[in-house]
Amino acid sequence: MKNTEIKGLTLEEIKQKIGSEEENLRKLKFAHQVSAIENPMKIQHTRKLVARLRTELTARENKK
Repeated sequence: MKNTEIKGLTLEEIKQKIGSEEENLRKLKFAHQVSAIENPMKIQHTRKLVARLRTELTARENKK
């Protein structure tokens, strides 16, 4: 998901996306601990996506 796509989301959609991506990150980390996952870079990409979503959420909340 690109930053332009993130900026197009509503506040509720951002909050919902953060929750789903954090859950996805937890599952990826657990799967990687149990046995090596096929693409471990997915963990890094998901972590960065959550950070971008949180940054946008904070920016919108401070803008109000």
